[in-house]
Amino acid sequence: MIEFDKTVEMIEKKSKFYGYMLYCRDENSLKEALNFLKNEHKKATHICWAGRIANPFYEKAVDDGEPSQTAGRPILNVLQKKDLQNVAIFVVRYFGGIKLGAGGLVRIYSKVAGELVK
Repeated sequence: MIEFDKTVEMIEKKSKFYGYMLYCRDENSLKEALNFLKNEHKKATHICWAGRIANPFYEKAVDDGEPSQTAGRPILNVLQKKDLQNVAIFVVRYFGGIKLGAGGLVRIYSKVAGELVK
């Protein structure tokens, strides 16, 4: 079982968002956490994430089916602005039936990530 360093839950227009932050030293720990969340949230619509590792340098953002640049990139932007290294943030979304639009998605994914890094 993976133990996350911080978690948060938010609801936006009936969609549920679960945010997880993990300190990680390499890509393998990041992949293990993603696999763990996929197993824990089998019915989730999306598991979007971003991570930054210092050495060797690694940076990635994944939208997981959300419109391009509306989920992973906003999460990564939060990590970059706070200059966080060896950290990954995962946001699990359960679709609530109401589309949020590109702007709404960017706002909620940024908000979840922002709460996790506080």
